[in-house]
Amino acid sequence: MAVDKTDFMDEYVNYDGSVVKQFKEWAITYHCTQLLKALGADLEDKSMCETPERMAKYLKEVFEGQLYDNAEIAKMFDKQFEIGSDDLVIVKDITVFSHCEHHMALMYDGKIAIAYLPKKGKVLGLSKFARIAELVCKRFQVQERIVRDIAEVLELLGMEDFMVVMYDTKHACMTTRGVKNYTSKTDALLTRGEFREKDQLEDRVLRSLGL
Repeated sequence: MAVDKTDFMDEYVNYDGSVVKQFKEWAITYHCTQLLKALGADLEDKSMCETPERMAKYLKEVFEGQLYDNAEIAKMFDKQFEIGSDDLVIVKDITVFSHCEHHMALMYDGKIAIAYLPKKGKVLGLSKFARIAELVCKRFQVQERIVRDIAEVLELLGMEDFMVVMYDTKHACMTTRGVKNYTSKTDALLTRGEFREKDQLEDRVLRSLGL
């Protein structure tokens, strides 16, 4: 069942017509207080008396992506330029982190790579790849959905002909708990469009990604 966003965020129109979305910080602070108390924290201690408020601000920042769907993210970062070329573009080593929705554990030391063919000679501004990846990752996520969400945003920006999205990361739910396998890493690779039909491009992309 879809979550009603009015349950956790407020939305209003700014004077310039832009829409502003924000979490209900008071609600986050309240529930952080209850969680910390349940874990035995002494919130009257000088070191921790402001921890619920700090924790709420931290959570607002690292889960900012919860406020937006993929279509809204695409609209936010639709900054494309005409260059008159349709040569392959590969953007690598975009550093990100996210939170696994199963244990609320970090996905860390992560890097995202994106390869695509410009459509009609139009390319997306390079910083927009990092911004899209960051905002998609700032949700309750699983690794496989992250690459799918990034691909969907880029498809909405017209990059559906040929695209590869790869996410390489470590999972704290494997390295710090349970099996405690400290060296394990996981790759998620997604392709769209004519990737498999373009053998030379496929080889070039996979070599560039070290696969």
